Amino acid sequence: MTLPVTAPHTSSATHNQLPRVALVGVHGFGERHLENLHRLNSAGVLELVAVADPQPPAQGQLPPDVGVYSSLDELLAAGNAPDVVIISTPIQTHAPIALAALRAGANLYLEKPPVASMAQYESVLAASASAGRMVQVGFQSLGSHALPAIEKLVASGEIGEVRGISATGQWLRTKRYFTRSRWAGKRSLNGTDVVDGVATNALAHAVATGLRLAGARTLADVDLVETDLYRANDTESDDTSVIRVRTATGTVLTCALTLCAPVQSAPSVTIYGTLGQIRLSYTEDKVEITTPDGIRNEAFGRTDLLENLLSARTEQDLLSPLSETGAYMSVLEAVRTSDAPRLIHPDHVTWLGEGDDAHAVVQDVESWIRRAALGQATFAELGTPWVSKTEAGQTGATAVKPELKVNGISVATMHDGSRIRPTSSPRPYVHPVRTLAGTVVSDHIPEDHVWHLGAGVAIQDVDGVNFWGGRTYTRDAGAYVWRKDHGRVLVESAEHRDGQRDELLSWVGPNGKPLLREQREWRWAAVGNSAWQLTLDFTLESATGRPVLLGSPGSNGRAQGGYGGFFWRLPRVSDATIWTPGARGEDAVHGSVAPWLAWSGTFDAGTGGGVAAGDPGLGHPATLVFLASPQAPDPWFVRHSGYPGVGLSLAWESPVAAEPGRPVHRTVRVLIADGFLATQDIEQLISTQGDPA
Repeated sequence: MTLPVTAPHTSSATHNQLPRVALVGVHGFGERHLENLHRLNSAGVLELVAVADPQPPAQGQLPPDVGVYSSLDELLAAGNAPDVVIISTPIQTHAPIALAALRAGANLYLEKPPVASMAQYESVLAASASAGRMVQVGFQSLGSHALPAIEKLVASGEIGEVRGISATGQWLRTKRYFTRSRWAGKRSLNGTDVVDGVATNALAHAVATGLRLAGARTLADVDLVETDLYRANDTESDDTSVIRVRTATGTVLTCALTLCAPVQSAPSVTIYGTLGQIRLSYTEDKVEITTPDGIRNEAFGRTDLLENLLSARTEQDLLSPLSETGAYMSVLEAVRTSDAPRLIHPDHVTWLGEGDDAHAVVQDVESWIRRAALGQATFAELGTPWVSKTEAGQTGATAVKPELKVNGISVATMHDGSRIRPTSSPRPYVHPVRTLAGTVVSDHIPEDHVWHLGAGVAIQDVDGVNFWGGRTYTRDAGAYVWRKDHGRVLVESAEHRDGQRDELLSWVGPNGKPLLREQREWRWAAVGNSAWQLTLDFTLESATGRPVLLGSPGSNGRAQGGYGGFFWRLPRVSDATIWTPGARGEDAVHGSVAPWLAWSGTFDAGTGGGVAAGDPGLGHPATLVFLASPQAPDPWFVRHSGYPGVGLSLAWESPVAAEPGRPVHRTVRVLIADGFLATQDIEQLISTQGDPA
């Protein structure tokens, strides 16, 4: 689409006083530059003097007085070096052509990505400084008037404190796109870096715009870049990836991008605040602002980057100078030096269209993109279906997570929670949990509550510290509010063996001081041919030498909100039935005290994780039976209509104290069965199990 630009400058200067501009590379995106050059040439802003391309433009595309050359070298050898050179050539040629143009004394408009490696970036940057020339990088979105407006909005505090930023892009690209040139989809070509991927070329504007709004411009502004790269197409480069950047000031930018969406949508950058959020659709210069007062939309214009370069007197006047693309180059360099993108298994890819117009669609990629953005998580951390059991980080190192096996079948995976974002209260948990037939019956980092983490222990109020994640309910506010009160649960030691795992955990507050010590024991075993049992035994004791209060939104004044303690987040379930021995349905069982609670239904395939092994795309019946703790009559906490989850409340209406010498101890058993179980089946299964105390 044609992007809005400001009106071109008018000039009363004579023809010979106009900036002389040459374009190198007239095909592909070079055609856009030709259109813009014709516009500005007609408006008397510049003089297009020459173009260079091994394949000259079609006859009649250029005015008769424009020189046509096969290369920049040939153009420069003809004399009369231009004042400005626009470089819109294959990525791997940017650096040598830029260096030649700078030696000739020209200012540069350098298409994105500016170069293909950090070494090339430093070389061109040094050459521009030595020559005293300016280099504008073609990140057109950085000319948007929305950017300074957003910066002012954030500075005003209208959306509160920034919690994080995401950049998302869901495009589709056909087979033809990846065969359009020799370098398309390549990481390198004949030993020369290309780095043509979703984050480094196709949706590079998403990354660059996100970095700008995160305040990251230079190399020094970036503390860490993590990559998680995949491909569905027959290419070398990535087409579906997450790039996570932590800036020097601690802001996290998560870029979740794909070229394998079912339909193309406008990419965006979102700033998440404690009071609201700002969403920029950067290709349209449209901004959506969400605050406690409601939602409003604003539209902005854009300054053409070539016009900006022509009018600039110094580099400080540039909107997208090379010196301020160091942060972006740190992302490109991380992609360049990463392990090769992992192939997405064909079972998770659908092809739409025919021949060269066919395009790959990764299963449920739209939802996974949203999860990654909201949870500041990589695809590997989310456990998308196309991710293997090993998880690769920035350096390409792999870490194998402990697994729970029953009769040789993997039924669950342990996480230490160390990769979870701070505002989700990082903590150990189990996910995915599967039936013996492979149906997944847990979920983590879901779109609706990204701080819900499989099965484990989480408490929202531990002496005022949030170990649940997300917003905190306070009695004073009478509402959930974002606070800097999130703790984390650290694994001090763990012993994993067949059928049992023992963990020593430390519950640490934001100040780094431990509040609780926990002894946690997991046990698992088969129960007949189609069910198995998972037992969670945990003991919470004070680490402060004084009583530590364990509370909940319920104990802080929210009616029916007494969650905290054991909690199990389920994936989406259709035709769900929820019951106890004496009640049926969400409203009836929520807040009740009963020896067991059952949840049966069809656990759906896809994003929720309910996929039976080897049978993608189908839902499967399963039943979970939660057995109450024998140590105390804790009420059941149940959610179904808003989201699927089950817990046992430690502090339904009032807090519980973990006192020195008097820890809080609970044991919870869960029966995980394939198929639909009736009450009689459940009672029989329970009767065969021993006393868990």
